Amino acid sequence: MPDPGPVAPPPAPDYDDHGVPSLDYVRDKIETRYATSLGAAELAQESEEARSIEEQEAERERAGKAKLDEIRRSMGR
Repeated sequence: MPDPGPVAPPPAPDYDDHGVPSLDYVRDKIETRYATSLGAAELAQESEEARSIEEQEAERERAGKAKLDEIRRSMGR
């Protein structure tokens, strides 16, 4: 029996014969990455450092509003 030559391996289950991924495979990959990034952001917000940064931003916002109010009062508004 003659050797038929090299045989191409079958495509992965989520790819077609041309090596193109299926829409479901791509969607699942995107959703997984999105969920991972949401989880990382949620964990980062709960850290002590993130709370400190939020407090600093809030203080800066209050100081800016107070300065703006002061300027308006000095202008007679």
